[in-house]
Amino acid sequence: MKIVLSIACALASVFGLSVRSEAAPAGGAPPKLALRTSDGFSVPQPGAVFQFPRDHGAHRDFKVEWWYVTGHCYGPAGERYGFQSTFFRRAVTPLNLADKNRGGAFSSDEIFLSHAAISDAVTGRFVHSEDLARTGWNAGASEEGLSVFLGQSRLLQPDLNAERFQLDAKVGADSGFSFALEPEKRLVVFGENGVSRKGNSPTAASWYLTFPRLKLSGSLRVGGRVVPVVGTAWMDHEISSSQLASDQKGWDWAGIQLDDGREVMVYRLRRNDGSTDPASALSWVDKQGKATHQEAGLFLWESAGKWKSPLSGAEYPIPVKLKAVDPESGKTVEWVLEPLFKEQELDGAVSGVPYWEGACRVLQDGRSVGSAYVELTGYAGALGRALR
Repeated sequence: MKIVLSIACALASVFGLSVRSEAAPAGGAPPKLALRTSDGFSVPQPGAVFQFPRDHGAHRDFKVEWWYVTGHCYGPAGERYGFQSTFFRRAVTPLNLADKNRGGAFSSDEIFLSHAAISDAVTGRFVHSEDLARTGWNAGASEEGLSVFLGQSRLLQPDLNAERFQLDAKVGADSGFSFALEPEKRLVVFGENGVSRKGNSPTAASWYLTFPRLKLSGSLRVGGRVVPVVGTAWMDHEISSSQLASDQKGWDWAGIQLDDGREVMVYRLRRNDGSTDPASALSWVDKQGKATHQEAGLFLWESAGKWKSPLSGAEYPIPVKLKAVDPESGKTVEWVLEPLFKEQELDGAVSGVPYWEGACRVLQDGRSVGSAYVELTGYAGALGRALR
């Protein structure tokens, strides 16, 4: 055990971790090691046993956490819309060091940021908004189950005994949406032994919980016009304390829902020199909800075009060409992730981090075989400082 502790301490000194040990009971089991970041936050560990509804809620011993919902929906005449809603929680003070006023009306130990967007494929109109608040009467998240809010936007589980969710978002002055979400497939935990690695550092990891396919119904407001819609959504919940390393500039990500009933989640972590980090990964989710993990060498993410933002000046590699090995057939498949339209950049007016996040078609040999949401970050400046 002393050897294990010495190795852990060596890693801690290299990667800026503090190692906490608990005394072993007399004649009993060896002490447990608890890795924390240098500023005192917990690090996601392998083999976690999640308990729901509690783990749909906030994890305040971790520095960074987000709840993320995207989807495609359709109006009565078949008109198509994409949407995105993200709630970020960023802790300032670790739970074990927090003062007694945590969660009060004027608390400053947690910051919440919400992003929301609507992509109107009929008009090519993209509307989005960002809001920022500290914990208190206007922003917060429950630890008992899923209930996170900022201003008039919220994501919650109305009945903790039923796995159904409600999403409401205000997008600008005259747009927004209100959706009921019901999982059509069980929850997936991505990563190896429950941990999604984002780099070599022990801190570069997350717990990554996903409902890859939810039935959606509700209404969407665009320019003051209310449209009843139905569709399909994707919901992520990531819990971390540090993700990007100093040699990583950003990431490319996609959540793909195939028409054959399967899903694919892929992220390509980009190094500062433009190369792909070996921690990049792709996961297939079969029709029964079982995930198959593939490492960076088994897929290829390439640009199939360029679009330069007139707002930020960033040049985004969109559309995307993605090649992957299908675990069912063993053959390589190739898709093009083509935007419904290219002008789907969030300008970072509040966060200071512009990025591209957009609704896409999935094309195979020119045929539509599914829908996707694609996220491209770090093209308008390195993203690492915000996630370390």
